[in-house]
Amino acid sequence: MTAQTQPGILFDIDGTLVDSNYLHTIAWFRAFDSVGYRVPMARIHRAIGMGSDKLIPSLIGDDADPKNADELHGEHYRQLHDELRAFDRAGDLLRACKERGARVVLATSAKERDLEALTRAIDADDAIDEITSSDDVDESKPDPDIFQAAMQKAGLDPHETIVVGDTKWDVEAARRSGLDTVAVLTGGWSRQELGDAGAVAVYDDVADLLANLDASPLGDRLRDAV
Repeated sequence: MTAQTQPGILFDIDGTLVDSNYLHTIAWFRAFDSVGYRVPMARIHRAIGMGSDKLIPSLIGDDADPKNADELHGEHYRQLHDELRAFDRAGDLLRACKERGARVVLATSAKERDLEALTRAIDADDAIDEITSSDDVDESKPDPDIFQAAMQKAGLDPHETIVVGDTKWDVEAARRSGLDTVAVLTGGWSRQELGDAGAVAVYDDVADLLANLDASPLGDRLRDAV
């Protein structure tokens, strides 16, 4: 099997593999408060999954200093790194996909500076083929750049690739890359919202997806890989 025809699975990290969306919400709330903006956490949460280049203007407008807010978010989020926890069976899901012949790629809006803490929480480096982050692209989710960069880096054919994510922004970015998305509910978005955005299947969490892997859309990609 060549790299061009090998199935690929692009996994989002925050809210999908690691329970970090609400930690990001707290960090952004503190960052915005530090620069004089009191943004309700409910609004912040709905923007998690976008890159900071999209999130900041969507929440506090184009006149704010995005660099300062982004740096403050990074400082507050680093203080929460010790609270990062992978969702149950996250690493097992990556290994199961790898063992069934897929190339496993993490494709995230996270910053390079946070990847070590996130991958440490997942504890499945043996199953990860490539990682792309917001630092690898000009435009973050919901633009398609991260998924396109991930496919290029891993040598994947879009016809043989699928995304696993947790937010509307993941689904939109995947759709604009010509990819289907399997979604999980652990990012705080509802089943209906994810389905309406275009997710081809929605599971409670990655443990639920793993338990139903063979019957899932991922299973359809993996069946011919072994």
